[in-house]
Amino acid sequence: MKSRRRLSTKFFSIGLGLLILALLSIGSTMWVTRQLDGGAAAVNEAGRLRMQSWRLTSLVQDRASAALIEQRLVEMKATLDLLQHGDQRRPLGVPWNPLTEQKFAALQAEWTNLRGLWVDPAAHGDASLLPRVAQFVQSVDALVGAIESTLAKLTAMLNLFQFMMMALALAAAIVMMYIGYLFVIQPLQRLQSGLRRVEQGNFDTRVQVDSTDEFGDLAAGFNHMALTLQGLYHGLERKVEEKTQDLEAERQRLSSLYEVSNFLVEANSLDEIAQGFSRLMRRISGADAVAIRWTDEANEHYLMLANDQLADEIIDNERCIDAGQCACGQTLSSARTRVIPIMPMNAQSVPTMCARAGYASLISVPIRVQQRLLGEVDLFYPQTTVLDREDRDLYDALVGHLANAIEKLRADALEREAAASEERTLLARELHDSIAQSLSFLRIQITFLRQAMCEHPDERLARIVEDLEAGVTESTNDVRELLVHFRTRTNSDDIADALRTTLQKFEHQSGVKGQFDIKGQGVALPSDVQLQVLHVVQEALSNVRKHAHADRVQLSVERGDVWRFWVRDNGCGFLPKPARDDDTHVGMHIMRERAQRINAKLSVRSAPSEGTEVLIEVSP
Repeated sequence: MKSRRRLSTKFFSIGLGLLILALLSIGSTMWVTRQLDGGAAAVNEAGRLRMQSWRLTSLVQDRASAALIEQRLVEMKATLDLLQHGDQRRPLGVPWNPLTEQKFAALQAEWTNLRGLWVDPAAHGDASLLPRVAQFVQSVDALVGAIESTLAKLTAMLNLFQFMMMALALAAAIVMMYIGYLFVIQPLQRLQSGLRRVEQGNFDTRVQVDSTDEFGDLAAGFNHMALTLQGLYHGLERKVEEKTQDLEAERQRLSSLYEVSNFLVEANSLDEIAQGFSRLMRRISGADAVAIRWTDEANEHYLMLANDQLADEIIDNERCIDAGQCACGQTLSSARTRVIPIMPMNAQSVPTMCARAGYASLISVPIRVQQRLLGEVDLFYPQTTVLDREDRDLYDALVGHLANAIEKLRADALEREAAASEERTLLARELHDSIAQSLSFLRIQITFLRQAMCEHPDERLARIVEDLEAGVTESTNDVRELLVHFRTRTNSDDIADALRTTLQKFEHQSGVKGQFDIKGQGVALPSDVQLQVLHVVQEALSNVRKHAHADRVQLSVERGDVWRFWVRDNGCGFLPKPARDDDTHVGMHIMRERAQRINAKLSVRSAPSEGTEVLIEVSP
């Protein structure tokens, strides 16, 4: 089935490329057209400023009411704002470039200076009004001229895009005709010619195979058919026996592929996949031992993910190795399926750890997803081994299934993390539109209340107002913190960047000095687990801000078979009790719930005047 897709892939790729070019041309044309429409509307809107300015000048000279003048000023300000921000519904938008920005800035400056003259002409002299208005109108004309100049360039660009679309249509027709002849008609003619010669009894006929698509497969099949017919005259039984052996080997390979695929579909965790695959791989390959190693994104280190029947010395000493350090752990540039000898070349050579364990050679198979190197599978043999093409293809296919299964786990984790983040974003939006707006309104009302109390001072009421203001401020800070936490995502296979950003935000909000430390190597946590750990850390930092009265906090991470996260502060601490009814107890309860959700262990250590330490332990 893979070979049948190759010719269609060529046609699809070429057609997709032409389609993308066409869509880009159409999209560019639509963009330029929209810019022209928006610019034309902007010219009309800018022209209104002339009429509004002279109408306003007439009202000022006629000594119109201040309310009417203020209304006209508001209308002119709305027109300026519309020019500055645009209106996508009309559409209306100034085609911004350095020239239009300069002219608009000059127009705004004129407006700022002229506004005061319109509001109070007597303070500046009535005689200077008309010249200043004329100067403002000139600024409007300059802006209109700049917009029209830009529109002229866009019109020329639109004509160019239309010409390119015509040329693209012509080129696409020529290319498709040529490709049809090259990939379809010509191979068919060669096959027809070879078929006629075989019909005439010439079994030595061969068709040239110069492609790897479906016609290449047909040509190869034709050659195989001719060879088979020719071989019937030289020993039919030998050919049948060879074919039978090949089919049996292929059946065994397909059986192995099916068995591994079925297992990977049913496995539910990374550890289950790795351990089960190592056992199956050892049985299928006939190896003495198997090790599965996982590498980091930079391909600098390899971690022991799973093994089967591997020597204890290797397990204990090579849980984490540097890339290129020994036979295991291929670098990105050299990663390929190959046989690597282990035994020393002579008696003077110092035996390696693998040699001391009795291994003479190993087969290293890289684990890849597209161009990313995820790790490798090492097959250890007590004797020198060889690797033929069929076994190489089988091992690559099996390891490819492993990579896809692990990548599916990662994709599922990302999907769960995305779903949780979307739900939290909705909650954040509701908080912002309800509680946050209400708190803002209360702050305004408290300000009015404080102003009113200035006329009738009352010490008792002043204390109540101060308490109210402190409570509203604290609630506002809590809501802001919730909004930041709700929108937090890791967006990476490494949680370190997200933790560092969280600590920086905490420093900015609380003024408490933070320190971030990370050490060790370990398999990356799934995205949904990272998100829950990040929220536990955020809750711990929130408790520090609210209750600890600390001036320093330390966030430490230790990567390994078990990841550990510490949040330590030098605050006042507290005396842990089985049950607490204050806010700290609620925060601890939330952290424990999040830890239980990802099967993590949460512990809290604290004592009065000795600070607090929160520890999260979680396995990948």
